[in-house]
Order: sequence, then structure tokens, then C-alpha cells
Amino acid sequence: MAVNEIQRFDAVVVGAGFSGLYALHRLRAQGLRVRVLEAADKVGGTWLFNRYPGARCDIESIEYSYSFSAEIQQEWNWTEVLPGQPEIEAYLNFVADRLDLRRDIQFDTRVVAMTFDEADASWLVETEDGQRFVAPFVVAATGILSVPLDPGIPGLETFGGTTLFSNSFPREGFDFTGKRVAIIGTGSTGVQATPVVAEQAEQLYVFQRSAAYTLPSPGRPYEPGELEALKAGYDEIRAAQRTAHVGAARLSVFSVLTNMGSHPALKTASREEQQRAIAERGVVGALYWRDILSDPEAGAMATALYGEAVARIVRDPETAASLVPNYPFGCKRPIIDQGYYETFNRDNVTLVDLRKGGIEEITPTGIRTAQGFYELDVILFATGFDALTGALARIDVRGRKGESLREFWATEGPYCYLGLQMAGFPNLFTIQGPGSPSTASNFVAAMEQQIDWIADCVAHVRDGGYRTIEAQAVAQTEWIDQIVDLVAGSVVVHPDCTSWWLGANVPGKKRMYTTYALGLPEYRRQCAQIAAAGYAGFTLS
Repeated sequence: MAVNEIQRFDAVVVGAGFSGLYALHRLRAQGLRVRVLEAADKVGGTWLFNRYPGARCDIESIEYSYSFSAEIQQEWNWTEVLPGQPEIEAYLNFVADRLDLRRDIQFDTRVVAMTFDEADASWLVETEDGQRFVAPFVVAATGILSVPLDPGIPGLETFGGTTLFSNSFPREGFDFTGKRVAIIGTGSTGVQATPVVAEQAEQLYVFQRSAAYTLPSPGRPYEPGELEALKAGYDEIRAAQRTAHVGAARLSVFSVLTNMGSHPALKTASREEQQRAIAERGVVGALYWRDILSDPEAGAMATALYGEAVARIVRDPETAASLVPNYPFGCKRPIIDQGYYETFNRDNVTLVDLRKGGIEEITPTGIRTAQGFYELDVILFATGFDALTGALARIDVRGRKGESLREFWATEGPYCYLGLQMAGFPNLFTIQGPGSPSTASNFVAAMEQQIDWIADCVAHVRDGGYRTIEAQAVAQTEWIDQIVDLVAGSVVVHPDCTSWWLGANVPGKKRMYTTYALGLPEYRRQCAQIAAAGYAGFTLS
């Protein structure tokens, strides 16, 4: 086919991760001709690229999985309670083969522009290599943690050793044996990678910009017969999942948050009770009190108690003190780890607390900080993502009258109705966009609900003889303003918190909280109610 020849479909899906695969399956089942455009050479999305040492999910495998197919649930066998990256990637490949999805996926195809044609009521989708696709509907399954941040450190290009990035780690792996290694960043990626790299490296320096709250992982292999018993009760598990606030009814990173209500208040606990809590439960014992998210004084007490719990694990007092966050618990998504704090007791591991003196430059032989110079052979960057809006904003998306989505989000903020559509961009749907449960939920459970809603919406438009559906500007403003009001004054918008939930980790990005906080069941109810009311807040034309 000639490069400049236009290919026409009923729908184009951008991305072949969890969301893109299900969107393809769901829309194709409705009789639509669908083409998925994927920049990578394989399926997997974030679980294809983020293959760094220790990469692991923080939701239990049997719930961090598709629920739409009883056959897939029974045929796939998870080996671990919290699955690692290789197992999740293998699972997505299994699903792609089981549902014969690859025949409608075009790999090595990066979308660079999408333009709405008002006369034709369709989208022109253009790729990096000059291919053009036209479809009335586009589903942006571009991911919420798929665009890594540029480290932005002077001299990076001069480093003579090996430079690695967590989001594009070599597929063949990397042997750190005998190497002097730096990990820059202590978010989830850095926390997961540190214990694994420390076991190989001759010397590991962990460069910490902001200390993290991290909880011991409940991950382990399934016991013989355990998975079979869970599969036998899958209907009950899924039913409980649908009513759970975060879309995960069993083990997850959110467990400590959802269990807080059943525990006493920290401010009324005696010193003996506080000490017993951390003696019995470690760092979790510092954070499970019911008042620490709602009462700033209790939150400060929890941070201090957390520091005491860390000091019981990390032998060096200065290192232990540096590992204590200087912001309240709950303003960032919690992290789970496998021996993170214990790793700092190893002779070959050094914490570099950048709050005591930041990085000045990278040189051909290492990293220079205000505290001193570190000779290195390898630098592994774990510096985070431009979350929620980053992937779609990097595509030149232009709606009615040539309006730029990138410019709108940059100037006005990440406004979006239900996390599904933006005013001025008809028939363009986002998965887990601003205003959805997204990062405060089990991604897969939330994603399935959104794609089901989108598929039903597309059917409504087509069957009703309409050409377009478009979010109304007033509706999207009211939706996001409601979300912002819900968290006003809470820990998630604390001024000391540079959370990617807020976009505060991205220089120049408008700081704004847009994650739906009332929980997945209430979000599902509101979406259903809006659809039942003839898609209230949308314009059908």
C-alpha cells in the first residue's frame, strides 16, 4: 500500500497495552472494523517497556487481570500473588493470541498527529512514517504512566559508562556484577529496583530526591492448590471487586488505606500502644490509624512514628533519618517493596540524600553533587513519568477549528468529562483520562468499565443515526471542579507534596488534582446514570 494512501476504519485505537487489547476485542465484537496502532513491536504497553529489575504489580494477580472472559480466567495460571513484569507481559501475549487480536494490530507504528474533520465527522490519524488512517471514532489507550521524564541533568550525554532507563530497560537484561552503580529516583521504580541491583553491584549509590513511604510487600508464590481454590470462587471475587472502593477486594497497595477505618485514632493512642503497633507491624503500624489522613496533627505524628519504625530496621541513624519523608502520608500513591529498608544495612549500599546537597552535573566518570563526587560505571534513571495526560499531549491532537489539546491542557489545566472525553474533540475517547479513578484504583478494573461504557456509547451513536458525540464544556468544567473541591485541604494537595498525581513532578505543568476520589463503584454508578439520561453532559449531533 502506498505511504500516502488513506486507510479507512470504523475505529482506530492507539496503544496495545491492557486498554488497547480490550478496546479492540470489545469494538470488534460489535462488528466494527478496528485498527490498533502501536509504537512498539509487541503488545504489553507499560509492562513491555518497564522491565527493570524488581518490576512488580501492587495489585493481586487474580484481580489485576481481565474479568470479561471466564475462559481466560480459568485457562491462565498465575504463579505469584503479586505478579512480576515478565508474568504480566506473558499474560497479555496469551490474551492477544487467545482472542486472535494481532491480526488487527499494526506494530512499529507511532502516532504523531490526529486531526478532526468537521465536514466528514471523522479523525485523520497520522503516523511518524507518513501513514494515514481515517475513522469516525478514536480510542486513546495511550497509558497513564507511559511517558518518562527527561532527567534534565547537565552533562548526561558526557557519561562514559552505561546509561540505563527504567522505562526502556534492555530486554536481554543487564548484569550489574562488579559495577559501581547509581540509581537516581526513589519512587516505586527505584524502591523496587534497589534490593535487586544491590545483590549484584559492587557498590550501589541510591540518589534520593524525595523519601518515600513504602510498605513490605505481601507478595509470594501461590501455594499448591491455592490458585485452583481462588479460580473456583472467581465469581464471588469479581462481585466483591465491583463493590470495592478501589476495584480490588483482596490484597493491594491500597489495603492499608482501606483498612484504616477499623483502627483507633493515633491522637488518642497511648505511647505504649504506638510502640506496640510498630513493634508488631513495622512501618505499617505507623500508618494504619484512622485519623492520619483527616487530621494534620495526627498525620505529623504518623510520620514521626514511621521514622521510629524505619530506625528499628536501618542500623545507621543518619541513613534512617534521611529515609523518612518530609510530607504527609497519603499525598502520593503508597509503594510496596521487597526488603528496601533492609538493603541499606548492606556494606555495598549508600544512600545519597539530595536534600543535603543536590546533583550538580554528570561527568564522564560519575556524578558530582554538592556533597561530593561519586565514581560510577552505571547510572540507572528511575525519574518518573508525565502521568495521566503526558502520552496524549505528545501527539498533536487538533479538534474543532484546529484547537490543540496540548495547548488547552497546558493553559487551562487537564479538563476532561468523566475522564472519557474533552469538549471540542468529538468522538475521541480517552482511557483513564483526567477525572477518572485512574491512579487511585485498580487500573484494570477501572479500564474495563470505561471501555464497556465507550463501546456502548459508540453503539448508541451509530444505531441512533448520529455522527458525533462530544463532551460539553460546562459539563467537563463542573466535573473536574467537583473533583478538586472534594480533596481541597486534604493530604493529596498538601503544598509540600510534589506528587505525579498533581503533575507537580513535571516542570511547568499546571498543578491540579484530577483523580476521581469517591471510588470506583460511585464512578460506575454516575457513568451509568449519565448514559441512561441520554448521555447528559454530552452533545449528540
